[in-house]
Amino acid sequence: MDAEQFRKAGHAAVDEIIDYFTNLESRHVASKVSPGYLRPLLPAKPPDEGEEWADIQKDIEAKIMPGLTHWQSPDFMAFFPANSTYPSILGEMYSAAFTAPAFNWLCSPACTELETVVLDWLCHLLHLPASYLSTSATGGGGVIQGSASEAIVTVMIAAREQFVRRHCRLAVPQPASEVEAEDGEWRLRTRLVALGSEMSHSSTQKAAMIAGVHYKSIPVDVTDDFALTGRGLTEALQDLTGRGWQPFYLTLTLGTTSTCGVDHFKEIAEVKKQYPNMWVHVDAAYAGAALLLEEYHELTDGFEAFDSFDVNMHKWLLTNFDASCLFLPCREPLISALTITPSYLQNDHSSSGLVTDYRDWQIPLGRRFRALKIWFVLRSYGVNGMKNHVKRHIGLGEIFANWVKNEGSDLFELVAPPRFALTVLRVKLPEEKREKATTPFVMSKAATTETKVDEGLASNDIFPLPNEADGGPQIDTLTRTNALTKEVYERINSTGDILLTSTMIKDCYAIRVVGANEQTNEQHLRKAFEILTRTTEEVLRKLESKAGSE
Repeated sequence: MDAEQFRKAGHAAVDEIIDYFTNLESRHVASKVSPGYLRPLLPAKPPDEGEEWADIQKDIEAKIMPGLTHWQSPDFMAFFPANSTYPSILGEMYSAAFTAPAFNWLCSPACTELETVVLDWLCHLLHLPASYLSTSATGGGGVIQGSASEAIVTVMIAAREQFVRRHCRLAVPQPASEVEAEDGEWRLRTRLVALGSEMSHSSTQKAAMIAGVHYKSIPVDVTDDFALTGRGLTEALQDLTGRGWQPFYLTLTLGTTSTCGVDHFKEIAEVKKQYPNMWVHVDAAYAGAALLLEEYHELTDGFEAFDSFDVNMHKWLLTNFDASCLFLPCREPLISALTITPSYLQNDHSSSGLVTDYRDWQIPLGRRFRALKIWFVLRSYGVNGMKNHVKRHIGLGEIFANWVKNEGSDLFELVAPPRFALTVLRVKLPEEKREKATTPFVMSKAATTETKVDEGLASNDIFPLPNEADGGPQIDTLTRTNALTKEVYERINSTGDILLTSTMIKDCYAIRVVGANEQTNEQHLRKAFEILTRTTEEVLRKLESKAGSE
């Protein structure tokens, strides 16, 4: 392909991308293909001679589109959003053209320096502590990772090495020999344990597997809105240390996957004072975007005590995958754990200490020029455009939640207070099918007074939990309610008209609805609510008909 052919192909590709975005609503959001659909459509081997671009482009629509789930569709309300926008796509085009591996400053200085600048911009916008800036006296800064999961693995390795180094220095300040020092270090490594709440993303447990350490999940309670509290953490730490374990790492969450719950940061910052060598990481992959808004700035209180924070711009912040932004108040533990400098990577600039080499802030060596698309997005939308984008979706989520608890009160129950554009619900079992002994949910005081999160909710808006101490009837009720909710969920997703995801919360099967794509508006959420209502009524009629025939 020569330059003129590329110009023509590029115009054709851009036109097709624009048409794709414009006509997303005309496509079923979920693919209906069967596993293995693609192989029979493709040749057994690549062509011996090159093909014309026009022939290649035809296969996008004919062979690839049928197997795509359309994450940019306004009817995509599953998982969390994965926004892609025209400015971010342009950033990828330039990045692909430049293709600098960017493992050190010398590779392409602009790649490193733009990343440092735009992450400092983002640090200010998210109201993170000043120590997280690259210019801070503590040696902080940000780095773009591939995903929030990758960020967790990275900081867990740094946490492990820092903990081992500090603990061994305190335990045996002057070992008698190198063998004694090694033996002590190896024994310690077998007792290391990483922590997360039962609502933490599974990436923390997976990171522990990769890092070769143990993992402990800390229970949370519905009365705390499924958040990890200082009390719950203290109990877990005392139990573990009392049994000889060494808790060295903890993941906190701002916006848990199942309910968008928020752990109690200020309480946990106080607990950390008693465990100064335990690394605390804040996973704000999705909901961290809300920190753009002043009404959520209070959530960062206590972050000064923590060791790292991560937010994905590729979820809610209009930037395509991958763009996970990791911030630290001190870069030294990360660099110390991950730096290896063979002769072929040595250069005067790196040796001077005057430049940043991001290869020492991550697990891979090479890295893409991802800062470019972030730069394009921040400049194209501006601060106010980004804020309005997030605020609009939070408002839409509140509208949807109000439909559920008002118009849908006979059919649905909220499983958790709606937060950050996410509503979590389950289907109500008809009254005659309910057991009277179920225990009603009692909301925490904090939940009932936090108006920006759950305004207007009362205790009877939230689902009743089974009281296991009372025996079987409650479990039976929960089992039947779960089956009913699951059937509604599976029927909806089978149509492909909208796409939702489900979750399990304290043995309760629930449906998650999150409308946070750029094209999503109230009309699309209304469509989703009507599909939920209509499908639930159909399933309930089927249930009544079956009961009548028995």
